[in-house]
Amino acid sequence: MIFLNPLYQQVYTTWAGRINHFPLIRLIFLSLDKTIFYFLIWILLRFTWRRLRKIGFSGKRELTLGLFVIYLLLLFTLTVFREGYFPWDFQIHWQRPLSVINFNPLIETVKLLHGRSLLDFFYNSIGNLVWFIPWGILFPLVQKKQVHFSQTFISGLLLSLVIETLQFFLITGVTDIDDVIFNTLGAMIGYVILRFIMRIRDYHF
Repeated sequence: MIFLNPLYQQVYTTWAGRINHFPLIRLIFLSLDKTIFYFLIWILLRFTWRRLRKIGFSGKRELTLGLFVIYLLLLFTLTVFREGYFPWDFQIHWQRPLSVINFNPLIETVKLLHGRSLLDFFYNSIGNLVWFIPWGILFPLVQKKQVHFSQTFISGLLLSLVIETLQFFLITGVTDIDDVIFNTLGAMIGYVILRFIMRIRDYHF
């Protein structure tokens, strides 16, 4: 880790022996660290590009876009690019059999519900749902034209399929139809939340 290693070492020393799912804590720290690294690169590139093009800055637009980039970086470092720090750290496995993919909806999720640890169930279902709620909120906000529910649904579905495909070929996660279902549902919930907030804003202001 480049930025968070001192803090991680303190957390590791204090909690590693007390938390059963500490590898998840490590993954979160590593993902945050990579997000900071690549977000700083994005800021530099965007600032340089706008200066060269002599384009002015809109604070509200840049803030929304920045949050969107941070979200995507966190999403992909948590789900796909987990251990490696750079693209060349990953190996593509083209010969993987499709039989390793779970195409049976909700079967594995129900098994996790009756498993030893409910954390696995919540991470697989609620976690996948919650992680895509920001997509349903931020994706419409960064578009210059109005985005409808169907567009958010399709974009959330496609994003989830991209993640599952990358996990399959990079072997950095389990490719599961349940993930696609919960991800897409999360994007839809996010869009509903956004529309609700905008209606309240329009009504009161």
